[in-house]
Amino acid sequence: MSLIPATILTGFLGSGKTTLLKRVLAEAHGQKIAVIENEFGEENIDSDILVSNTTEQIIQMSNGCICCTIREDLRSTLQLLAEKKRQKLLDFDRVVIETTGLADPGPVTQTFFIDDEVAESYLLDSVITLVDAKHAQKQLDERQEARRQAGFADQIFISKSDLVAQDALGALMHRLKHMNPRAPQKVVHFGEVSLTEVFDLRGFNLNAKLDIDPDFLKDDEHAHDTHEDHVHGAHCDHPAHVHHHHHDDVQSFVFRSDRPFDAAKLEDFLGAIVNIYGPRMLRYKGVLYMKGSDHKVIFQGVHQLMGSDLGPKWTQGEHRCSKMVIIGIDLPRDIFLQGMERSLV
Repeated sequence: MSLIPATILTGFLGSGKTTLLKRVLAEAHGQKIAVIENEFGEENIDSDILVSNTTEQIIQMSNGCICCTIREDLRSTLQLLAEKKRQKLLDFDRVVIETTGLADPGPVTQTFFIDDEVAESYLLDSVITLVDAKHAQKQLDERQEARRQAGFADQIFISKSDLVAQDALGALMHRLKHMNPRAPQKVVHFGEVSLTEVFDLRGFNLNAKLDIDPDFLKDDEHAHDTHEDHVHGAHCDHPAHVHHHHHDDVQSFVFRSDRPFDAAKLEDFLGAIVNIYGPRMLRYKGVLYMKGSDHKVIFQGVHQLMGSDLGPKWTQGEHRCSKMVIIGIDLPRDIFLQGMERSLV
């Protein structure tokens, strides 16, 4: 049986996760989707799209999708679904996990890597985070869960943008960009999102190319440790006053070098750093230039878990360099950058 793709849908209370989910479930896309809800709050999937509201944990829906609540932990629910699929008792193509509004996506994400049974049945495709434009700044200021959700995202959808002024929306997008430069942001209305923007994003696929907005890198070259000393060059298209009062604990920084890494030194350094800072390292991902290898090395991690794969070969004449983005909570940028610098040949 081929691996079942899984998508984690997260976002703060009222950001529109359920609206998006209803749209995905109601659309005639011919895909059978299993939805796992971390809780049935007030705003659960409406019973009108369910066939029967039985006491059973798994409910078949009218359009062939299925829905289940988590009564135990996520692991056992995922195992149960995979087992029922293997025995042809349930038919579905993919899984969407809707987390509670207050959830940290970290442990949910880790389930796919830590548990062998889950890893043998599922492929984690991406973490999608919904952000409510009207309340996001306050939520990001006050709740670390909201900041973690932004830091974990492979794709950010911003809802309720019609309720805020254009410059406020711009300020929010700029703030999110600093927290997570690798997640594309898209403003959406009432959950109107094409399925191609929700599924098969391959956020956790190690062979995915590493795209970081070049403007973010330019921005980053001023090496501002806080946002205060950000230099506004010609490439900046945001108002100068926008982000000076946000010192988010979730931040990102990029390491780049044209010199190759020494594999043993890098492994020692990363092993040590993950031991100390792993719980605060949300996502880290890179394309690395390693001494003695003709191939790019694709590297990524979530919290304490990290892995690398051989990527494609460096092509003839291609500029060889390493590029890595690290997103985490109050990470000592200098220690990371110096440690990686010392791991070079």
